[in-house]
Amino acid sequence: MLALLSAGMLTWLVSLGAVFVWERNDQARPAGAIVVLGAAQYVGHPSPVLRARLDHAIALWRRNLAPTLIVTGGIGTGDTTSEAAVSRRYCMQNGVPSNAILLENEGRTTSQSVAAVATLMKRLGRRDVLLVSDPFHMLRLTIIARRHGLEPYASPTPTSPIAASPVERWKYALGESVKAPLAFVLERGSR
Repeated sequence: MLALLSAGMLTWLVSLGAVFVWERNDQARPAGAIVVLGAAQYVGHPSPVLRARLDHAIALWRRNLAPTLIVTGGIGTGDTTSEAAVSRRYCMQNGVPSNAILLENEGRTTSQSVAAVATLMKRLGRRDVLLVSDPFHMLRLTIIARRHGLEPYASPTPTSPIAASPVERWKYALGESVKAPLAFVLERGSR
């Protein structure tokens, strides 16, 4: 029993360390698409978290790292529009032409959104994606993307409101330290 408990604790500590390593690992490079993971929107306007993700993705797009932005996120409880639709409008207001933006507006979870992105990428004939989200999210997001047959490169947003708060950063990192190994073991891809 003690050995099992020790192994579980060691696995969790390794996972927590990996979350912190991945949040600092910006792999920005040319890819088939820049994928922005959705976050809350408020009455048609991106939340500060979503806005930080979008601003980072737009900056990557302006560097010509990908011809396409894929914005993700479905309609939350009580909302009338999807996170993806709000993201698309924000990107267009900031100079990204509508024909450079694809929507994944059904996903309510990271896994659902990434599965739909994998389908969109198959249609584009590409597997390489530049993933944009908050730093704490990058390890699990990369694991899920690989499980769905994508070739992911992580580019965490440097202006995340969550990462700016030590309490929030630790809260989310601790959650991801449990979710990432579960995604590694349980996530089923569509290869």
